[in-house]
Amino acid sequence: MKTIFTPDQDELRRCSELPMEPALRQAAAFLADLVRDRTFLDSLILPLIHEAEGEKDWYVARRYQAENGAYSLKVFVWPSGTGTRIHDHSSWGAYCCASGTVLEERYEHLDDGYRPCHARLEKIWQLWWSPEDGASTVLPGDEGIHRVGNPGDKPAVSVHLYGPRMGEADGRDYDPSREYVCDRHEGGAEVGM
Repeated sequence: MKTIFTPDQDELRRCSELPMEPALRQAAAFLADLVRDRTFLDSLILPLIHEAEGEKDWYVARRYQAENGAYSLKVFVWPSGTGTRIHDHSSWGAYCCASGTVLEERYEHLDDGYRPCHARLEKIWQLWWSPEDGASTVLPGDEGIHRVGNPGDKPAVSVHLYGPRMGEADGRDYDPSREYVCDRHEGGAEVGM
């Protein structure tokens, strides 16, 4: 009989109740441990790698959420050549690559952020993440503008943990070609971290 992965709900709840900085440290440690867990890898991640072969876009394969919105743990599948738009979140977040590699690009505002629906961005860094590299963390809003994707030629899987939302919107989506930004609300297109 195959063991099915179930996240430790108590540990996730405790993490989500911490102030943001300690929560990010705890979330990063939780995810780094998770991607080394054989039960997690064998029962969930390896089957997703095979499933991703014929897919054309990235997707959330599994979602574990607190009923009260305190946390959300998501498993993202990144077929070759897929990635998110530039975006931010209205919560803190952390993610760890579980298989393959993903590329993260970080951005910052060049403008003051006060003009509605307008944002001028500049890319400030990019890093490739693999399971051995630990977790990336992002702060909410302007402190966590980024894009994640898999420009490589093999599928990748990553695990993301988000804390409680700090606003009505899920976050914002950016279009640098038009210097445009808009809120993203629940039920809209899902954006990965």
